[in-house]
Amino acid sequence: MSKKQYELELKVRDYECDLQGIVNNSVYQNYYEHTRHEYMKDVLKLDFAKLHEENIDPIVYRIEIDYKLSLRSGDVFMSKLKMEYEGLLKIVFFQEIFRKKDNKLVSKAKVIAVTLKNGRPVKPAVIMPNLTQ
Repeated sequence: MSKKQYELELKVRDYECDLQGIVNNSVYQNYYEHTRHEYMKDVLKLDFAKLHEENIDPIVYRIEIDYKLSLRSGDVFMSKLKMEYEGLLKIVFFQEIFRKKDNKLVSKAKVIAVTLKNGRPVKPAVIMPNLTQ
């Protein structure tokens, strides 16, 4: 399990809001994905384009999102992530979004990913050999 929590500060853009003036629920998946990609790039030093050229593709297997509070245009927020393994093949990302001005929980997600090589599931060590399971 990742001992340290990864954090990324982001800001809501106008076009991410719906007619009610709040961030559309589907946009939270984009926030969570962006955080995972930045984590994998910054912390794990993984290059998705290079992996794909090697026929290795980490993919989302399942995602659960709980919505607690709505973000609005201009809100600054912290997207947080912790990672652990589940079984031999699954990587689990526990993610949360907090509104920065009052540190209130906005949303939380559990994202389960698997790694495919040539279209077949493989152990996460294929792309993250420096991490132990």
